[in-house]
Amino acid sequence: MILLRKILFPFAVLYGLITDIRNFLFDRGILKSYTFELPIIAVGNLSVGGTGKTPQIEYLIRLLSENYNVATLSRGYKRKSEGFLLADATSNAEVLGDEPFQFYTKFKNIQVAVDAKRKNGIEELLSQKQKPEVILLDDAYQHRKVKAGFYVLLTSYGELYCDDFMLPRGNLRESRSGAKRANVVIVTKCPSNLPLAEQNSIKNRLRIAGNQELYFTNIDYDEFIYSEKEARKVKDIGSTDKLLLAGIAKPASFFAYLQAANDVCMEFPDHHHFSEKDILDIKNKSLNKIIITTEKDYVRLLGRIPADQLFYLPIKSQFLIGDEQFRKTIINYVGTSTRDGKLH
Repeated sequence: MILLRKILFPFAVLYGLITDIRNFLFDRGILKSYTFELPIIAVGNLSVGGTGKTPQIEYLIRLLSENYNVATLSRGYKRKSEGFLLADATSNAEVLGDEPFQFYTKFKNIQVAVDAKRKNGIEELLSQKQKPEVILLDDAYQHRKVKAGFYVLLTSYGELYCDDFMLPRGNLRESRSGAKRANVVIVTKCPSNLPLAEQNSIKNRLRIAGNQELYFTNIDYDEFIYSEKEARKVKDIGSTDKLLLAGIAKPASFFAYLQAANDVCMEFPDHHHFSEKDILDIKNKSLNKIIITTEKDYVRLLGRIPADQLFYLPIKSQFLIGDEQFRKTIINYVGTSTRDGKLH
C-alpha cells in the first residue's frame, strides 16, 4: 500500500492543483457562492474518512434546538433516492442515508433534509411552512457553492491534516490551506488525558490563525446500551455473550469499549448496505448472543434483526477543555445572525 501511494504521487499533485484552482475561483468570485440571511453552520473536514462529524452535528443540535427551529441538511450518502427529501414518518435509512435517519429518529423537534445540491436543499427548506431559523450543513466543507456563515473544521487526533497529503496518495480532499476558511478547528478522538503541552504543539503544527479557535474533543461512550424495548448498563454485560458489529470508518475504539474475551466482532465498510447474505451471516454468528452495534448501523439493521436481540451504543462528542467557550462562540454567532437573538 505504501509503494502504491508513492506511485500515485503525480496524480495527487494534479488533483491538488485542480482543487486549488477551484478554490481560487470561488475565493475571487469568478465561481459564484450563494449566501442566505439565516445562520448556516457547516461542519466538515479536509480528509476522507471518519473524523466524528455525526456526534459534532448532534452536539450542535442539542445546543441550539431548544431555542431555535433547527434543520440539518446532508447529501444523504449512499441513499437509494435522489433530489430533495424532508424526513417524515415514512422515511427510513435507505431513502435518507443512515446518518440523516439517525438525526431524525433521535431529535423529533428538528427538520432533517437531504439534497446533494445544498443550495437547492436550503431553498426547499426555506419554502416549507415551518421555516428553519438555523441550518446545520453536514459534511459540506468543500461545498463552495453555498457560503456558510460559520465553518467548523474537524481533524482526527491520529490523522491530523497537517500530516496528510492529497488524494490519492493521502486522504486530503483539498490542500491544507483550505483550513483557513474555518472559524473553529476541532481535533477529535483525542485521548481524554491529552497534556496541555501536546495541545499547544498540535496548535503550532496546524498553524491556527489568530482569528480561529482551536478545541480538543474525545468520544464519550454511553453507560447504557439500548434496544427498542430496554436499556442495559454496559458494566453489567461484561460476561454476556455478545456479537459486536460496526460498519463505520474506524471502529477500533467501539470494539475496545465493549469487547470481552469470548465476544465475536464483525467489521463492515463505512455506510455498508447489509445484504440478505450479510443478515444471514450475522444471525448465524449471533446465536444465543445479543448484538451490539453503532447508532449508525442500528438504523440500517432495525427490522431485519429480532428487536430483543439488537442493541446500540450511543456516543457523544466531549470537549477536553473550553466547552463553555465553544458554546458561547456558537450562540453568539447564531444570536447575532438572527433578528431577535433569542439566546441573548
